[in-house]
Amino acid sequence: MVGLEQLLLGKRMDEIEQLFLKQLSVWELAKNNYEALNHLKVKELNVNNCAFIVQYNPARIISSGAKVDAESIEKRKCFLCEENLPKEQMKIVFKGKYSIMVNPFPIFTKHFTISENSHVPQAISSRFGDMLDLAKIMNEYVIFYNGPKCGASAPDHAHFQAGSKGFLPLEENWRKHISKEINENLFVVNYGFYTLFIETDKKRKTISLFEKIYNKLEVKNGDSEPMMNILTWYENKKWIIAVVPRSKHRPDCFFADGERNFLVSPASVDLGGVFITPLEKDFERISEKNIEEILNEVCFTKKKFKKIIEKLQAE
Repeated sequence: MVGLEQLLLGKRMDEIEQLFLKQLSVWELAKNNYEALNHLKVKELNVNNCAFIVQYNPARIISSGAKVDAESIEKRKCFLCEENLPKEQMKIVFKGKYSIMVNPFPIFTKHFTISENSHVPQAISSRFGDMLDLAKIMNEYVIFYNGPKCGASAPDHAHFQAGSKGFLPLEENWRKHISKEINENLFVVNYGFYTLFIETDKKRKTISLFEKIYNKLEVKNGDSEPMMNILTWYENKKWIIAVVPRSKHRPDCFFADGERNFLVSPASVDLGGVFITPLEKDFERISEKNIEEILNEVCFTKKKFKKIIEKLQAE
């Protein structure tokens, strides 16, 4: 017998799927960009025995190349605020304070942005529980969070994103790369970079574990929270969360000249195993070694990550 909760979740998922279909029927830009996904160039690479996909996606240059310094943000209109949304944009209200919207510049076959209705800064500490609820309702999707200095193209407006399950190599392969079990619900995974995975069926316990990690991470001068990317999904009545601590926003190659330049700005999707290259020249040139160097630069070193593990084990 199907329980009431399953019926309600199923109804909400139907609403979200209908939203996607309606948007593509009335929004030519979105329709064209989703159709273009079928023709994108992709290649598979092996980085430290971990599967990575490189996607050439020119529509994502808006995000990858976004200017996120305070002055640039101050000068531009916020593209997630109600008054600045495209006239074609439709939405579903979530928890009375978020809007679930189709992302017109997709990476996934189905890609959504979930933005807070108020113009408030990107921050996770008070919204992690909302992220878990979102993952449970949108259980056919991976929900991800890019910190304000970790790939968020709108660091001034709180939001999550959601992409179809089965697309990110990390989602499929993380268990194969567990290098340490801190406890039955917390694991260290080495996927070409170090990350912490939480797996539990209790929401309160999940939040508690996340808060422990959050409180062990450094907040740099001038920042509002520790640098991190988070990927969350719900399967077999459990939440699975990857918390990726970051040491740097963009790699040196982003700012380099000539042959050393790659317009790559790693965020959750890249760390999930799909590197986005909005320029064809970068897609053609990028190699396993380039990706390895970028990951080593923007993520924690083994030494730095070990200190976090020691702090977590000390409790």
